[in-house]
Amino acid sequence: MQGFLTTQEAAEKLGVTAGRVRQMIIDGQLPAKKFGRDNLIQESDLKLVENRKVGRPPKKQSTSKEKRSRGRKPAK
Repeated sequence: MQGFLTTQEAAEKLGVTAGRVRQMIIDGQLPAKKFGRDNLIQESDLKLVENRKVGRPPKKQSTSKEKRSRGRKPAK
């Protein structure tokens, strides 16, 4: 199909994995059309996610009390 990309092709253009592209589709960040078992993405829709934040979100900082209560016994 002209103008459409598979998840793998979209991943290569975006510099991410195919799994990350599927997650963006599930999250509603990237529109796609289901064609059989595959998702097809319009090449022009890649602009919607090209300026996204990269990497994992920062972890919530835990307090020292939470660190101690994770099933470990405190050192004596």
